[in-house]
Amino acid sequence: MRLWIFSGLVLAGCAGSQGYMAEENAGLGPGVPAVAVQPIDPPWLQAEQQRRAARGRQDVSALLVDQPAPYQIGQGDILTIVVWDHPELGAGAPAAQAQSAPPSAAGAGVPSAGFVVDHDGLVQFPYAGTLRLAGLTEEQARALLAERLARYLSQPVLTLRVQAYRSQRIYIDGEVKEPGLQAINDLPMTLVEALNRAGGALPSADQSRLLLERGAQRYPLNLPLLMQQGVNPARILLRHGDVLHVPSRDESKVFISGEVVAPRALTMHNGRLTLNEAMGEAGGLTPQGDGRQVFVVRRVGGEPRVFQLDARAPGALAMAEAFELEPRDVVYVAATRLANWHRNISQIFPGALSSAVGAAR
Repeated sequence: MRLWIFSGLVLAGCAGSQGYMAEENAGLGPGVPAVAVQPIDPPWLQAEQQRRAARGRQDVSALLVDQPAPYQIGQGDILTIVVWDHPELGAGAPAAQAQSAPPSAAGAGVPSAGFVVDHDGLVQFPYAGTLRLAGLTEEQARALLAERLARYLSQPVLTLRVQAYRSQRIYIDGEVKEPGLQAINDLPMTLVEALNRAGGALPSADQSRLLLERGAQRYPLNLPLLMQQGVNPARILLRHGDVLHVPSRDESKVFISGEVVAPRALTMHNGRLTLNEAMGEAGGLTPQGDGRQVFVVRRVGGEPRVFQLDARAPGALAMAEAFELEPRDVVYVAATRLANWHRNISQIFPGALSSAVGAAR
């Protein structure tokens, strides 16, 4: 009977069996679960790849927009309204300024100081009275104001545009150059535009694990996978109140330990790292490592799962390359029986084994 313990997990199995089945763990105290070990073989890998492909299909249909709608005026926006040939209607434009302006400027009217859309979405304008402009585009607001002014002015010509965009914002944080609030303006706030305004993603960003929060909904976004599936990230439109989080690659590390040359924590490459790549980055097995006992410990739904690869089996390299690790996986390579026996003897009788070898020589 052999036992392996990984962070409180106990694996028990009998020599010669193809998998190590879980057994009752009576002697190690309560709360230490025993788990079954899933062998990594071609049939299981094929089924796992199909499951991963099904999980990898991202449903971003609710986020995709082919033709973004024009910007709609909102509460807090500041508008610039100029009525041609009527500079006296400009907000805060003194008469002296209008008289001293060049003819071209006087003909178009002196630019106003701005009209603020109040919390009710209303704007007050001379002769036109109180207008509800919130929810209208610039073109619609211009037409409504011209209709009101036509009661007092003959064929009024005016210019209306948003001077300051303050009603709609998104928030972007994480591994970007300039995290913080980004105002939505007349340019559509797509996912690509949001990242660009934040200065772009840093080299430490994990672009495979972006998270978009919209109210109570959370949308995980894998940019490399979206592009592989033919989905243009520029079609993903962000809305007012959205929060975009760009995580660090350090949050999705894989840990490799045991009988490997260089035990370490490995960062995934845009969310992808195979077991073969992990073993290669760790320098491979030490002479004391047992290639038949390469384990991967993973938590699935709060429960531990353990997978075993026999690296000495035919086609083991192909299976290791096909086995994709997930964030926070633990790869562990067990020692051979001889190495374990040597270590146990050395702990019980320090120096005894070396003395015996010296005496034999």
